Amino acid sequence: MRELSVVGVRVELPSNQPIVLLREVEGDRYLPIWIGAVEATAIAYEQQGVKPARPLTHDLLRDVLAALKAPLQAVEITELKENVFYADLLIGDGVRVSARPSDSIALALRVGAPIRCAEQVLSEAGIVIPDEQEDEVEKFREFLDQVRPEDFAG
Repeated sequence: MRELSVVGVRVELPSNQPIVLLREVEGDRYLPIWIGAVEATAIAYEQQGVKPARPLTHDLLRDVLAALKAPLQAVEITELKENVFYADLLIGDGVRVSARPSDSIALALRVGAPIRCAEQVLSEAGIVIPDEQEDEVEKFREFLDQVRPEDFAG
């Protein structure tokens, strides 16, 4: 397993499909995962420090895990089958729960849990951005500084 960090979310044009972009902590591969608008909003809210008046689903799950004293230890993106990513939540003392990567990432951000990815998934779906394209990543980061969570409402 390789640890990943969340670069952010954006809307891919012209399809208006949100993606979350992850990057290897100790490497140069990026992992783009297409996600739903609700999950994109949840990730963007957390990254931007937006606190809704009432808890969102991912906030609720964080609070339930805390109340049960079953902390989220890590998120693992385990498989890629037919262009669908699969992930597991590692909870408490070894409990694994299957979950969508987008929900897993939103929850991991809320509790500070590490996000890891199987080497096989990174080998298959990870991309290396050449130095000459690093300015595109910088543009993406600038976009993230300007985007509002409401932009993902569909």
